[in-house]
Amino acid sequence: MERMKITRTDSTNHNFIELVTQLDDTLEIFNGNDHTFYSQFNTLSAIKNVVLLYEDDEAIACGAFKDYDDNTCEIKRMFTIPSHRGRGYAGMIVDELEAWAKELGYRSVVLETSVKLDSAIELYLKKAYLRIPNYGQYKDAADSLCFAKNLNDLPKSNYIIKQKN
Repeated sequence: MERMKITRTDSTNHNFIELVTQLDDTLEIFNGNDHTFYSQFNTLSAIKNVVLLYEDDEAIACGAFKDYDDNTCEIKRMFTIPSHRGRGYAGMIVDELEAWAKELGYRSVVLETSVKLDSAIELYLKKAYLRIPNYGQYKDAADSLCFAKNLNDLPKSNYIIKQKN
């Protein structure tokens, strides 16, 4: 029986660094000549909040967030190893990142993804992110799509509490 574990950590975690190396290799293929432009915005030194998903003690998925402004964080470095995709793990990472961000007092989340990453776009739409005009450094990036979500819309708990009649 596989055991799943989600861990909160930071960008110095060796498992996170290994997953991000795989992510960067994948993005270099997708982004082609634009890879240098995008990679400058993904430095690990700016990231303090990291979520890792483990299956049987193997790190198989990750995500992170960093400050965007006083009330908003930006989701970064989302990745699931190819052999484990399609199982809902990225959604679990997003849920944990949102919960953590809300606990820290953030009111909203923004993120950027590539127009070429259909599965990422699908995930964010499924998680109720709304498409917004490209922000900041992505403003004129034709291959970027930006999304946002209000964290005040999150349920207080993942558990349904039955009311007594």
